[in-house]
Amino acid sequence: MAGFGQGTRRYPRSRGRTWSRSGPDRATLGIIGVICAVAGFFVLGIVLGPVAVVCGWLAMGRTWAGSRPTTAVVALVLGAIDTLLAVIWLAGAATPGSGIF
Repeated sequence: MAGFGQGTRRYPRSRGRTWSRSGPDRATLGIIGVICAVAGFFVLGIVLGPVAVVCGWLAMGRTWAGSRPTTAVVALVLGAIDTLLAVIWLAGAATPGSGIF
């Protein structure tokens, strides 16, 4: 059906057709990471913090070089802070005083 104005299919082996993958894209992973990091400050920080770090790392494309989406960096940083605070809280809860300070 050539000639009906469908200019999106120029080449059958274009990047859009051969690189199709199943799963979330980088922007979605960044947003999921930010949501997990923010939720981790309130509940289950020891679980949601590392999830946010992994989602941020995958959203960055598993590299430090090149351009990085803002949501991926925010997810990575907030997830690391969340994990660190959860570990400090757990260490403080394990002491005989049963408090952080």
